Amino acid sequence: MKWMDDDLAERKRRGLLRKRRSLQSAQGVRIRWRGRDLLNFASNDYLNLAADQRLARAAARAAYRYGSGAGASPLVAGYLPPLRKLERDLAAWEGTEAALVFSSGFAANLALVSALTEREDAIFSDALNHASLVDGCRLARCPVHVYRHTEVGHLEDLLRSAGKKARRRLIATDTVFSMDGDLAPLRELIELAERYDCMLLIDEAHATGVLGEQGRGATDLLPPRVKLDPNRLIKIGTLSKALGSQGGFVCGSRRLIDWLINRARPYIFSTALAPPCAAAARRAVRIVRDEPECRRRLQGLPA
Repeated sequence: MKWMDDDLAERKRRGLLRKRRSLQSAQGVRIRWRGRDLLNFASNDYLNLAADQRLARAAARAAYRYGSGAGASPLVAGYLPPLRKLERDLAAWEGTEAALVFSSGFAANLALVSALTEREDAIFSDALNHASLVDGCRLARCPVHVYRHTEVGHLEDLLRSAGKKARRRLIATDTVFSMDGDLAPLRELIELAERYDCMLLIDEAHATGVLGEQGRGATDLLPPRVKLDPNRLIKIGTLSKALGSQGGFVCGSRRLIDWLINRARPYIFSTALAPPCAAAARRAVRIVRDEPECRRRLQGLPA
């Protein structure tokens, strides 16, 4: 295993060696580490819900009634009431026909990209997409074309050239890019998807619960005249950031969800989301939907 030692030593020399830091407190605005009280600017618990007692109580009730784990894939014996109710509430909140919950947002992206594409298809991916979308593209069996970050002109050039040969075309993008905080040009991407007959996959992980009047993400910021085709647009969100729980979800048409249930391997072969996490996420959705002041407070903070 000397090759491992050599690699770790090289990472350390270059200042790239990753290490974990164990906190002495719950996640929150203020945390305790090595006996010091610190302000936390590194978390993605955007609305400070991870340690909210309302979520904790919902999780505790679900654990008491349904146990601490789902015990199986949702397709075997793991589809329990907290998960079913969460999916129902997510679909109602997002205004879609159905929703599907995964064990993580990372798993949701892997599942979607690999399930929606085959060898004859083509993927068009923003250069700064999250690692989960990048890895989903790597798992896909079709050509992947990377367009320059948020440059719709470059994307259109690729659609004109490489897109012609593809049977189906998938554009994939984050809506809020986590490292820089900039937004994807969503309206222009929707127009390109219509013009070139593409599916449009948008990852709302860092927008869910944060943006929009209803907290549903960047799509809420679009003007009313922009129509969202449910047969073309696929939304991914996460339960582990602003919603303070765990897991990821996909919203879309009933046909899409049925397809994923039957074709998405990370869904089929993974244990379902634990009941306490599902119950906590469901409570968080209600808070985000019914208490817009927490979102406004966040948006009012200086950058």
